[in-house]
Amino acid sequence: MTSPKDFNDRMLSLGLARVSEAAAHASARLIGRGDEKAADQAAVNAMRDQLNMLDIKGVVVIGEGERDEAPMLFIGEEVGTGQGPAVDIALDPLEGTTLTAKDMPNALTVIAMAPRGTLLHAPDVYMEKLAIGPGYPKDVVSLDMTPSERVRALAKAGGVKDSDITVCILERPRHEDLVAEVRSTGAAIRLITDGDVAGVIHCAEAELTGIDMYMGSGGAPEGVLAASALKCMGGQMWGKLLFRNDDERGRAAKAGITDLDRIYSRDEMVTADVIFAATGVTNGSIVAGVKREPHYLQTETILMRSKTGSVRRMIYRNPIR
Repeated sequence: MTSPKDFNDRMLSLGLARVSEAAAHASARLIGRGDEKAADQAAVNAMRDQLNMLDIKGVVVIGEGERDEAPMLFIGEEVGTGQGPAVDIALDPLEGTTLTAKDMPNALTVIAMAPRGTLLHAPDVYMEKLAIGPGYPKDVVSLDMTPSERVRALAKAGGVKDSDITVCILERPRHEDLVAEVRSTGAAIRLITDGDVAGVIHCAEAELTGIDMYMGSGGAPEGVLAASALKCMGGQMWGKLLFRNDDERGRAAKAGITDLDRIYSRDEMVTADVIFAATGVTNGSIVAGVKREPHYLQTETILMRSKTGSVRRMIYRNPIR
């Protein structure tokens, strides 16, 4: 396992940004073309090519799926040159394939890196998620609370009315009761169609996004990516894996998870320092989308390091040859 001393996050961070930028460039050609699979595949190919240029002994722990489901960037795939530190990689080459295909906001390319053995190997199942931004007392809200209790507790901690709270929720039929209960408190809801990594990140920039809390269930792999971002930006997050059948419980066992009812805190999903990069594909509230000019492509990337708490926004102009 790579020790924190061996994990030179400062040197690796710019390389990670190049990985997310390459995936955004590749998928940008498919924006609005209605082909989700082609957009995702383009991002996967570009991300893998760039990862294999990095001097790391990388293993994909959050990726495109099991080995038999994904030909590239599958869980357990080794990436990098094989030289350098041993690291865990969590990635979503295109978070928001539907958003990209339909040219809708907030499609991102997302990747996180941490020392080997420090990112939760979350199986491809649902996870119940709860997240808030920085500045609140520890454990002011919890997954054991009802949705309305969470709203009231957060409002009280922030010295505001329940109606001043805005909650971000993924718009799905399974969340109808959750939406109704949150609205019963007088709180506002920002519904998003896809992209719950971005939804969680919104909590960490409440002054920009107006979102105070994220609630609801979504993919567990995306939960680990979101926890990586919050570890860099500040904020609290909890996740609990949800299982619908024996096949999903078997996936958890394969990932080494034995306590199926465990609630994971942010720092239990990401147990060491992490670096995180996300590049906009379509325009969004976190970063701008790829901008195509006559002779160049322009992207915006957010690059973060939990060790220093630094959040860097970078504009990259790449000539079209």
